[in-house]
Amino acid sequence: MHKNLWHPFTIIKDAPTPLKVQSGKGVWLTLEDGKEVIDSISSWWVNLHGHAHSHISDAIYEQSQKLEHVIFSGFTHDPAEQLAEKLVEKLPGRLNRVFYSDNGSTAVEVGMKMAYQYWRNNGEERKTFICFEGAYHGDTFGAMSAGERSVFTDVFKDLLFDVEVLPYPETWEGDTEVAEKEDAVIEQLEMLLDEHPDKYAGILMEPLVQGAGGMRMCSENFLQKLHWVNRQFGVLLILDEVMTGFGRTGDYFACRRAQVEPDIICLSKGITGGFMPLAATVCSDQIFESFNSSDPMKTFWHGHSYTGNPIGCAAGLASMDLLEEEEFKKMEALHIKEMEGLKSHPQLEKFRIKGTIAAMDIKNEEETGYLNSVAGHIKKRCVNYDVLLRPLGNVLYLMPPYCITEEELSTVYKTIPKLLEEGASD
Repeated sequence: MHKNLWHPFTIIKDAPTPLKVQSGKGVWLTLEDGKEVIDSISSWWVNLHGHAHSHISDAIYEQSQKLEHVIFSGFTHDPAEQLAEKLVEKLPGRLNRVFYSDNGSTAVEVGMKMAYQYWRNNGEERKTFICFEGAYHGDTFGAMSAGERSVFTDVFKDLLFDVEVLPYPETWEGDTEVAEKEDAVIEQLEMLLDEHPDKYAGILMEPLVQGAGGMRMCSENFLQKLHWVNRQFGVLLILDEVMTGFGRTGDYFACRRAQVEPDIICLSKGITGGFMPLAATVCSDQIFESFNSSDPMKTFWHGHSYTGNPIGCAAGLASMDLLEEEEFKKMEALHIKEMEGLKSHPQLEKFRIKGTIAAMDIKNEEETGYLNSVAGHIKKRCVNYDVLLRPLGNVLYLMPPYCITEEELSTVYKTIPKLLEEGASD
């Protein structure tokens, strides 16, 4: 480890030496020693179109020659306006007011603050959010409060505010109890809202796929039921699409795939194709109009130095251009084809696919979860097979850039049994 660096999500004393990356092109990363590996996790889920894509890098260069940044309070510029228009064009019709920030955690914080103040501006005190077991919404205090209490949050538990937590009806191929699980959650939700109709500021969830929680997937049917309840009881629906947005679930957004219209959506990660930090929280006119007042107490007092950064917005526009090619739509079928070869493996279970994301659980004698030691084994040895994998504990997942070829994806899948066999022989 470099003497001046502190790496994220790293148990420092036991950490292996970080791999030094010299360059990237397409799905390939070139390491310091010249070895090339397939980035099958899109570098923490942000890289949509492949590394060093010239269309995005050219857009960044061109914008940097015009305007690198300007304060976004009292000023505006073409890239921010054009990206907002592109986002609204692809989002469900209710979502048409774009508030820029800089990362996923903040996008969620902004969404929660919008929801809370919306009720305040309308004369109601609604302080509680309904969230889901297994959720991960980020590492700021509001985002941690809304997420699963875990190793990520335990140190800070005395500083977090309470939320109402519902089970997450995760499902997988061959799950015969999915409908029963979904109905039980909906029944519990309806009971909460019926007993305390004026208590809840919003329902916050990761639609279709919980990312850091273990690539846990729910059905489109469940999201539609949740949406129906949200509309029946008049509570706000906030969707955290930081990870699921921009094609990851097989449509531009998970809410589009499930045909639901949230009141607020939180976006980041893939928004710039993995090139620049940028985030957006998009709300409906109904939310926006509650802040449309001369009263300073009804103003949304939130901002960042780099809000609406022109270079970031230019990268976002270029990424949206590439999304029009809709390469992401091919990947679900490729995952289905390749996963067939793993289903008889004795160490694997709970196979699940949603768009460009494929996941499975690795069975061993340890407790399931993020600290399962199988993750360390795979992280350490996958590079020997020219593949980058980063399991979430005992959950092995693939989420490659959309430009991956069928042959490259097949290479990744063929590596999995080899890694499992090595682990069994240790």
